[in-house]
Amino acid sequence: MDPFSVGQDEGDDSAIDLTPMLDVVFIMLIFFIVTASFIKEAGIDVNRVQAETAVRQDKANIFVALSPAGEIWIDRKKVPPAQLKPVLIRLKAENPQGAMVIQADRESRSQQLMEVMDAAREAGIHDVAVATQGGEG
Repeated sequence: MDPFSVGQDEGDDSAIDLTPMLDVVFIMLIFFIVTASFIKEAGIDVNRVQAETAVRQDKANIFVALSPAGEIWIDRKKVPPAQLKPVLIRLKAENPQGAMVIQADRESRSQQLMEVMDAAREAGIHDVAVATQGGEG
């Protein structure tokens, strides 16, 4: 056979092995799933108060929501007031460097807000913030 011919060579297997490429794709997929940042919320929608001097809190990992009906929500679960302190102690033990953000509805009672803040301090959580809407929105 002529070495300069353009036709097919006999016995030439020109198939491309896709296994290494699929391995890399799956490893990258697993990496992005594991390292993705998920939004964590308390579990209910709250109508937060407006604040012109709101500052973003990025390191919080404990979110507590207060509803207008007086309900306390943590991790999409309704928490009775008597169980609030033990739940906060457990969450603090899981992440000792964590901070807490209280998402209080504008119709919720300020007394309930203070009770949640007191329970947080008793649980050893001293970095507590109250979520607000920023001045521009």
